[in-house]
Formats: sequence, C-alpha cells, structure tokens
Amino acid sequence: MTRGYCIILSITSWLLGFSIIFFQILKTAKLHFCGPNIIDHLFCDIVPLLELACSDTSMIHLVVYVIGIPFVLIPTTIIVVSYTYIILAVLRISSSTGRQKAFSTCSSHLIVVSIFYWTIFSIYVVPSKGLTNTLSKILSLLYTVFTPLINPMIYSLRNKDIIKAVQRTFQKRVIW
Repeated sequence: MTRGYCIILSITSWLLGFSIIFFQILKTAKLHFCGPNIIDHLFCDIVPLLELACSDTSMIHLVVYVIGIPFVLIPTTIIVVSYTYIILAVLRISSSTGRQKAFSTCSSHLIVVSIFYWTIFSIYVVPSKGLTNTLSKILSLLYTVFTPLINPMIYSLRNKDIIKAVQRTFQKRVIW
C-alpha cells in the first residue's frame, strides 16, 4: 500500500459517501414540517426525521431503501463469502489447538460484524412500519454505540501484553 494509493482510496471513500447522501439532503431540505419539532429518537436520523414531515416523503424513503440495500447486502455478502473460505481453511488445520485459536479469533470479529450489519439492515433495509420507536432506538444504539465500544475491548483483550497490564493495574489497586 503506497501513500498515493492510500490517498486515492481515502478521497474516493469521502466523495462516494458525500455523493450518495447528497440527494437525500437536497430532498429533505425541501420538505415542509408542521406540528412538533421534537424527534423521538436518540439522534437526528433520516427515518425519524421523515416522520415529522407534512409533505410527501415517499421518494426519500424509496431512495433510503434503494441505497440501503446494496450498501448493506454487498458488504454482508463479501463478509459471508470470506468467512466461508476462512472456516474451510481453519477446518484444514491439523492441530485442535490451532483450530480453536483460529475460531476464537474469527468468532469475536464475526459477532461484532453481525451485530453491526443486522441492526443496520433491520433499520434501513427492512421497512420501518413494523418497528416500534423503542426497538428502533435500541437497534440504533447497537450500531452507533455498542459496536464501536466493544470493538477495542474485544481486540485488545485478546492481546496478552494488554491483559497483563490490566491485571497489574487491578492488582495495584487491590494492594492499596
């Protein structure tokens, strides 16, 4: 990975992200809102915001679902295919401790990725008419707070040096 290639990937990611959301921003800015201006959600997300609009939001909902499907299904498919190859490769490991170590490493990542993608899938791809506000808030917390919070813990606690440092820290506090 060269520096130039890294810069190109970064710029492409930013431009793609902004261009995808740009249409939603333009359409949402033209909506008329009446009634209460309080969003019954944990943050200003597009779906709860559209519920407050008095004008027709069907086009924006359609765009959210049409854009949401490939942006959730394509990475999920790539991850499932990758993990299929990983599992097949791990099953070919002859030692049981090697297999156990590989599955242990992969399972933590797979759990975090599954929580992230399935919550996003259930919020943005599945029509929201079946979701209650409370369930929508809980699912939003899972992908915005829980996943980023648990990721460092899962990966750092797998490192023996960090585990020893945490143990030493707690032992020092117990001695005092």
